[in-house]
Amino acid sequence: MEKTKGQLEAEICDAITRFEKDYMGRGPLESKAYIIDDMILVRLKNVLTHAELRLADTPDRRDGRELIKRIRITLMEQGRPLLEAAVEKITGVKVKSLHTDISTVTGERVVLFSLLTPPLTDQCRDKK
Repeated sequence: MEKTKGQLEAEICDAITRFEKDYMGRGPLESKAYIIDDMILVRLKNVLTHAELRLADTPDRRDGRELIKRIRITLMEQGRPLLEAAVEKITGVKVKSLHTDISTVTGERVVLFSLLTPPLTDQCRDKK
């Protein structure tokens, strides 16, 4: 039996949260995933560590914020295969690309997965 869109979104949130905790050292306090056609948008809130928050709030904030972004981008690139594999396992669809950004002001991260095709869900099957 195929999963509903909501079930897939919940599984994706769980996988991304686990990745953030295990790979980045701290998970988000809140996460939400949205499947939109052949894209998955994940919004993570409060992902910065205490050290990163201090670094972002130094007198020369620009340097601290740029450093946080560079470190996070590097870590994400190294962990990218793990994230893509998790999303592919959950959706059954190959990931075409992954895009991400983090706000050092709000502590929010967004991750966008572009898939080769939309994932098949119960709702998709019912429309056919």
